[in-house]
Amino acid sequence: MASTIGQSGLVLERSRSLRLLTVFILYIGQGVPIGLFWFAIPAWMAANGADVVDIGYVLGLTTLPWTLKFVNGFIMDRYAFLPMGRRRPWIAGAQIVMIGLLIMAALVQPQVDQVLVLGIIGFSVNLATTFQDVAVDGLAVDIMEEDEQAQAGGMMFGGQTIGMAMATALTGMAIARMGPMAAYLLAASFVGLITVFILFIRERENEKLLPWTAGTGHPRNVEAYLGAWWPILRNTLGALLRPISLLWAPVLLAQGLHYGIFTGTTPLIGTGEVGWNEEEITRLVGTAQLVAGIVGLTIGGWGGKILGAKKSMILTFSGYLILCAWMWFTVENWSSANHFMRFVYAWTILDTLLRVVGIPISMRLSDPRVAATQFAIYMAVSNLGTTIGAWVLAVSEGWGGIPTTFLIVFAVHLGAIITMLVVKFPRSKKMSAKLASVQARPQ
Repeated sequence: MASTIGQSGLVLERSRSLRLLTVFILYIGQGVPIGLFWFAIPAWMAANGADVVDIGYVLGLTTLPWTLKFVNGFIMDRYAFLPMGRRRPWIAGAQIVMIGLLIMAALVQPQVDQVLVLGIIGFSVNLATTFQDVAVDGLAVDIMEEDEQAQAGGMMFGGQTIGMAMATALTGMAIARMGPMAAYLLAASFVGLITVFILFIRERENEKLLPWTAGTGHPRNVEAYLGAWWPILRNTLGALLRPISLLWAPVLLAQGLHYGIFTGTTPLIGTGEVGWNEEEITRLVGTAQLVAGIVGLTIGGWGGKILGAKKSMILTFSGYLILCAWMWFTVENWSSANHFMRFVYAWTILDTLLRVVGIPISMRLSDPRVAATQFAIYMAVSNLGTTIGAWVLAVSEGWGGIPTTFLIVFAVHLGAIITMLVVKFPRSKKMSAKLASVQARPQ
């Protein structure tokens, strides 16, 4: 770490270890509100009598901002304060807003039957979180070297999953023992610590540490910055409308669908079938997420590098087919605590692995000039699948109940496997650029 400290202090472009550590810590930060609003709050609602419709409604509103991240990307690629870096001001600003909204939620203290208020709070905090997420993703695409992408994917989603694990377990315990107010304040404190960290690093040499300190925009950022709506829109559309990019979108959609469904089915099965309370459920989910984060950091990054992103994704999607078939054929065992625990561990680990190994493909397809926008759109497509999954859960009662949702996930993931088998996705940034030049060549 000593080599990263000089006249400019901690600088990301000078240190591989600092780059990986930074995206890891920042993804932990965005995992905190996700763990609180996607797991702890639904578990609290289920344990206090909320039905599947109410939980699905709150989850739908909470996950909605994650489907709109492309708007964030356009804004970030258009507006920047380059003296402090291309992405860092957005990261710090978003986290400060997250802290303020969490404190406000603690003051409002909505109850279980105030579904709309809970949904609005979840939407608002997650909206701020998506700005942080898009900025961090843009930073990773901007500053990571080619050979770091697989490991960066493990750090990013491993970190997010660990953040979710800690938030789910700790805020769930706080809710059970002291009420939701304590959980909101606990989450705000943790995000605050990570905000302090981001304020003491620089993206590149000679940038400002804070707005009032000395520094200037780095030439590489100045060159890449388009600074106008039309060039951003033109370059983004050009990259997204490539056939390879259009074929990547349904895979990302499938990747998100199971998440929206299983985040709701987990507390519903836990309370309705097993008979657990919110603290027991959130403790289980938190532990499973922690294990998943460690697996993502180790096996996910290693597997993506050794096997390649495509093969790794096919194997992970296949794991979901096995899981869904197992849950469908063992409905009579859903009341078993051991059965429930196996389900939670399996889907959380598979979800983290799937996101980790898919990151390199999204990075390779992203144009550096509009990295925040394009990468955000890819992630937004996945998150759209999450929102669709939440709404599918909300209306599942009319389709045969929760067991039917496992058949839906099975069918969608089977389609994703077929797509991955027949489409040739790029194995490197150079291959992606070559594909783009061939597609752009006049016929």
